[in-house]
Amino acid sequence: MPIDVKRTDIVKRRYNRFAPLYDLMEGIMEGKRADKWRKTLWSKIEGSRILEVGVGTGRNLPFYPKDKEIVAIDLAERMLNKAMHKAQKLDLNVKFELMDAQDLRFPDNSFDSVVASFVFCSVPDPVLGLTEIKRVVKPGGKVILLEHMLSSNRIVGFFMNLLNPVAVLTGGENINRRTVENVVKSGLILEKVTELALGIVKLVEASKPNKVK
Repeated sequence: MPIDVKRTDIVKRRYNRFAPLYDLMEGIMEGKRADKWRKTLWSKIEGSRILEVGVGTGRNLPFYPKDKEIVAIDLAERMLNKAMHKAQKLDLNVKFELMDAQDLRFPDNSFDSVVASFVFCSVPDPVLGLTEIKRVVKPGGKVILLEHMLSSNRIVGFFMNLLNPVAVLTGGENINRRTVENVVKSGLILEKVTELALGIVKLVEASKPNKVK
């Protein structure tokens, strides 16, 4: 699947523009409950080599385990720079890479676990991004996503679809993504979905199929 370069560049420029105010905006929208969600997200990882896709300004950094080898990527330079600065303050040993989730420059089967939080609402082609994650995680490896997506409530979902163009224009985030379905489309094995808030915010646990013997 080819990358939509134009849409990807729009996302990149948008997040570079938002970088200075991103933490303030996200803090207002998420509140303190998001810290609990992020802590749960990182409690699910397995193995020693971990990839975070879409590290942004580093809102997950306080929850990084100290005994893991962690690689963190993001599409936007300014977002990544803020994350790197935070990592220095927290004395974390993290390898940061400027990279597109739709084109992960890692060999196949490179990571034991891959995590992402509130990322696949913005990736232009979410199935392509998830397929890339499936490629770089090891067979049997875990993929854990903390995401907001289209509500299962039909009335709420109707209004989310209605308002999505405004949300994309103002914040760059699609509020009506069907991320659980996209995980399945990518070829990952869906293991568990935990609803966290209003049927919109969910923790999705998946894994890469083991190789056929």
